[in-house]
Amino acid sequence: MSNILSSMLETGTKRQLSPGLARILQSIAALIALGVIYTTTIVYVDLFAMTIVFLSSMLALLFLLYTAGPWGRTNSPSLIDWALSLSSVAAGVYFLVESSRIVERITLLFPLEIPDLIAGSALFFLTIEATRRTVGFGLTSVVTIFVLYNLFGHGLPAGLGFREVGYNHFLDIMMFTSDGLFGVPLRVAATYAFLFVLFGTFLSRAGGADFFFDLASAVAGRRVGGPAKIAVISSGLYGTMSGSPTSDVVTTGSITIPMMQRLGYGKSLSGSVEVAASAGGSLLPPVMGSAAFIMAEYTGIEYRDIAIAGIVPALLYYVCVYTQIHLRSEKMGLKGLEENEVSTVKVAMSNGGLFIIPLLVLSVALVMGYSPTYVAAFASLSVIAVAAIKPSTRMGLKSIWEALGETTLRMVSVTAACAAAGLVIGGISMTGLGGKFADLVFMLAGNSSILVLIISALLAIILGMGMPTPSAFILAAVLVGPTLSSLDFSAMQSNMFILYFAVLSAMTPPVAVAAFAASAIADAKPLGIAVGAVKLAITAFVVPFAFMYGEGLLLEGPITGIILNCLTATLGVIVLSAGIEGYWKAPLSGIAQAMLLVAGLMFLAPSIIALGIAIALVVAAVLVTPHLRSRAKIA
Repeated sequence: MSNILSSMLETGTKRQLSPGLARILQSIAALIALGVIYTTTIVYVDLFAMTIVFLSSMLALLFLLYTAGPWGRTNSPSLIDWALSLSSVAAGVYFLVESSRIVERITLLFPLEIPDLIAGSALFFLTIEATRRTVGFGLTSVVTIFVLYNLFGHGLPAGLGFREVGYNHFLDIMMFTSDGLFGVPLRVAATYAFLFVLFGTFLSRAGGADFFFDLASAVAGRRVGGPAKIAVISSGLYGTMSGSPTSDVVTTGSITIPMMQRLGYGKSLSGSVEVAASAGGSLLPPVMGSAAFIMAEYTGIEYRDIAIAGIVPALLYYVCVYTQIHLRSEKMGLKGLEENEVSTVKVAMSNGGLFIIPLLVLSVALVMGYSPTYVAAFASLSVIAVAAIKPSTRMGLKSIWEALGETTLRMVSVTAACAAAGLVIGGISMTGLGGKFADLVFMLAGNSSILVLIISALLAIILGMGMPTPSAFILAAVLVGPTLSSLDFSAMQSNMFILYFAVLSAMTPPVAVAAFAASAIADAKPLGIAVGAVKLAITAFVVPFAFMYGEGLLLEGPITGIILNCLTATLGVIVLSAGIEGYWKAPLSGIAQAMLLVAGLMFLAPSIIALGIAIALVVAAVLVTPHLRSRAKIA
């Protein structure tokens, strides 16, 4: 019995469909992509109606593409799968036909009709099942807990309880307003996120991913720790397009992990390098993954401003990972690739340098303030135009059609996660749980802002475990956001803080979904990979605290403050990396290592006193370390 229950809680697997059915679904997926492009860039369509069509179409595909669990038929959908798929279409048709009435009605004042209750309940449970099949037990259980809390929480003590909410009231808010299922996450999935994934798919199909890898190989391949440095650069560049650490690990890790292992990196270390490099891609402008689009929509901050603010923290992240890999490789005596195994920068640029143009189009257009929707669409067109210049990269109609379908198929699981996140948001808003959460945090932390930040960071990581980044961010933003907004931090600082820890939840033990993806390739234990990745990316856990107290790291405030913050933070991550690895040109003593760890943290603190302490500690570390002292005398 326990085995049956356990298997029911597991996610489904992607089916290997027959060629005929696969072609049909791929064509439907391509048509959905064309529909999204048409309704977001060419003609105005009511947002509620558009989101309805998008969700029902994606759910219909999902039930045919994914099994119900490990026991499900892997080669063809069952009768139940077909029934769920058709039910998704039927519910979507009902909502679409009634969309005008739904939009115009006054919530709770006009009671739901019987067909509303049937269609709303059906779509609600279809969303829960779709989430279970694709995202898994983590997010599904969170949604279930919040649903139960909404329906039965009135019986809890006063601190957690609230006014009783009937099922009709619950369904009205969740399914017939923009505060629940059809809220910010799903709207973002149907617009910004979809089009940026389209851009990434086009770029990858045309050969952009190969260019990133070749360029990374040419720049870092022959250096100490070359394979790992290739992983850092190529995974970062690819990750900013994919927006998913797990997807990035699967795509680039299939090449970089075996390469690292061939040159002496252990199984666990090779997986850790790939996970750390891939997670950072979701923090790297200009795309930053779908969570950044949700942040823009949820907060009202221009996406352009978010991308600009994210530049320095993301670069600090990769400086730390790159430095630690360099020091670890030196310590282990790991060499780079042979000269005949990598190309030169000149060759890489001649083969694929044109793919820099779409990235420039994307970046410049965002900075100029154009709508992210139009920016992504035109950047996708620029990929097709640039790829057409060379026969080897040219995308024919068949390739474009396949890329359209692939984009939709990649968005299926993201859509389910975003829809489920909307249900959680609706539940939190309906019960005022966000305010209760803030009261609890302040009760634990008192008047200490640093304690509030630490508790908020831990909560964001815990809430995001096992979830896709968009769901992790919006859940943390709704619950933790009110806590941070009550402190003297800007909306940019607060939400960027939450975004960072939502992304980091993908590699943080014990769940660490990205580490599980890497473990299958590296043939190593996921927990070991996750712990190693956290060690390599430790700066990412520290930098958010630094920019909460030093807004210069987000390129805000006076120019002198920005320059000082950026310079000291760069020194901080390098010194911190040396302290973590216990190595700089040679092994460091325990005392010197401790000094550098503290000095690294002091460099990141936006304070003249802290800066003085950091410099003094670095000097002291040099004086107590013979090989560093001798180098200083020679210099």
